[in-house]
Amino acid sequence: MRMAYFDCFSGVSGDMILGALIDAGADLHELESELGKLNISGFTLKAEKTTRKGISGTRFFVDADHSHAERHLTDIERIVDDSGLTDDIKTRAKTIFRDLAHVEAKIHNTDPGDVHFHEIGGLDSIVDVLGSLIATKLLGIEKIYASSIPVGTGFVECDHGVLPLPAPATLELLKGIPVHASSIEKELVTPTGIAILKHVVQSFGTIPKMKIEHIGYGAGSRDLKIPNLLRVWIGETEAKEEYEKDEVILIETNIDNMNPEILGYVLERLLQKGALDAFMTSIFMKKNRPGTLLSILVTPDKLDETIATVFEETASLGIRFRRLERRKLPREQMTVETSFGPVRVKVSQVDTEKRIISPEYEDCCEIAARMGIPLRKVYGEAQVAAEKLLGKP
Repeated sequence: MRMAYFDCFSGVSGDMILGALIDAGADLHELESELGKLNISGFTLKAEKTTRKGISGTRFFVDADHSHAERHLTDIERIVDDSGLTDDIKTRAKTIFRDLAHVEAKIHNTDPGDVHFHEIGGLDSIVDVLGSLIATKLLGIEKIYASSIPVGTGFVECDHGVLPLPAPATLELLKGIPVHASSIEKELVTPTGIAILKHVVQSFGTIPKMKIEHIGYGAGSRDLKIPNLLRVWIGETEAKEEYEKDEVILIETNIDNMNPEILGYVLERLLQKGALDAFMTSIFMKKNRPGTLLSILVTPDKLDETIATVFEETASLGIRFRRLERRKLPREQMTVETSFGPVRVKVSQVDTEKRIISPEYEDCCEIAARMGIPLRKVYGEAQVAAEKLLGKP
């Protein structure tokens, strides 16, 4: 099986993804031929060799006519639907743009259909999204993995004014993805770049076992104090990868001198702060005293913050933890439209004939409470909407 690993040591953007894939062997002429199926004009693809801090890479960019760069979600979906591209690329591309629209709508308190796409509505971003999906297919990549994502600090100026970094839309898209702080006072992650990875990557974190065949570097537009490059490793794995793999940490502490009502609050706080799971088990401690075993499952980047929360919120004087390897079904998140409004769902493909569709609990609860309808009714409609969008497995 051929797989790719995106090493995001300097962040990620849509043009860096395409630059890295072209640098790793994706043919620019084939890419142009496929993008020609969009039935739109006014752009030319360019890929130039360059260096960043002495490392050679490919700088990809779109020379586009931006006179009609502002588009709505329906405009972009129409472009995709009217193209001659394959159905799998159309479906994934529309999911990516819907995710971007819902994030922008949430940030600016408007309806996704009313969002005016500025930067992400231009031809360059449409090419970045569709081109990235096409290039991975041209390279025969079946599974994609990525490192955790570095986020810059400071501020960035855009159409809406001066925004803190990570930009609000970017931060919203980073939910559920491992991140780490960078000392770079620049925008390292763009909404388009992270939206693409979020919908094609199986898991973020550890490098999968592979025999490396090709390495590509996609150059960013800025000159940073570190090499402004996105690196992709492409290779083969001998065994078929049926499950995603990552590393998690199990944190435990025994507590026997606390009001149990407070422990319920502690669980909520831990989950709000990004714990993958938190649970309690009744135990008997020394001298046969009844107690509670507090267990927390976190990603490595959340270890220190979680330990601090345990010491702050509980009577614990010490914790223990161990690193574990985890196996999980491949999954992707998408947003579907229901008669009640948009709902996020997680989709896991078990095999060629079975998939699991899980609507987001928070989205369904908010709709059920706001509209005064049964929660199961929202769940059911979200599942049906996802099944219609995805088709038969």
